[in-house]
Amino acid sequence: MTHPPEKVRRLFELIEPIATVSFSADVDRAFREVGMRGFWDGYFAGRAAPLGLAPAAVVHAAFYNFADGEVARHLPWVWTRISPEDAIALRERASATALRDRLGAVAEDAGLRRVADLATRAALSAPTEGRVLYAGLRAIAVPEEPVARLWHATTLLREHRGDGHIAALVAHGIGGLEGHALLAASVGLTLENFGRTHHLPESELAAVAAGLRRRGLLDGAGAMTDAGRATKQRIEDLTDTLATAPYLALSAEELDELIAGLEPVFAAAHEQVPLDA
Repeated sequence: MTHPPEKVRRLFELIEPIATVSFSADVDRAFREVGMRGFWDGYFAGRAAPLGLAPAAVVHAAFYNFADGEVARHLPWVWTRISPEDAIALRERASATALRDRLGAVAEDAGLRRVADLATRAALSAPTEGRVLYAGLRAIAVPEEPVARLWHATTLLREHRGDGHIAALVAHGIGGLEGHALLAASVGLTLENFGRTHHLPESELAAVAAGLRRRGLLDGAGAMTDAGRATKQRIEDLTDTLATAPYLALSAEELDELIAGLEPVFAAAHEQVPLDA
């Protein structure tokens, strides 16, 4: 049994604002209260914590899309202020609280537990081989409370998909910053005005763009070529294919039930948590 790719893609869209509540101002504030110096300290402490005290180089490899040296500005320093175990607990607690606040009455809906249970069954079912961040999260105990359980499940599904997306990028010879460049170009931006890369040195951004021009993926103005669009589409299609595995634990009827159950959660969470957070 498999599931239609458009449904797998829709699930990606639905879970994204639920999982990325972890990158919201509320969770950032919770990390700052224990000594983090800014957003990125909390980001790396929370997201890398399932990997334990892994060196910055290992986290850089697992996260894939950060420039050289960016991870090392935060790791291992954050572990002088909080342990990985405490960071995991803090992130879960603060994320569940933030999500509950955003959901309002939806958080009290009797059907939320069923949605959380379906998402959790899917999230715990996929193979971990080659999925470093997903495997790290799988080692963490699953919360019982429905909102926290749903956040945990969507975070697992997001990292599973992210690990697969990295595999797709590697298979197509696209580096982390090059992936940002293609995404930026697809929405009419350049690396210089794209949110995740605008702060990097101009020389580094110019080198990335030049490499993509040599390969025919960007044109002289930095816009995506037909070859660039085709490459990006192949990467997205492969990412969707690789993201299907968790949902194979659900029947077609259960998958539709999960999608329907996530729609009101998405609507409430999406109001305040952007997809690209």
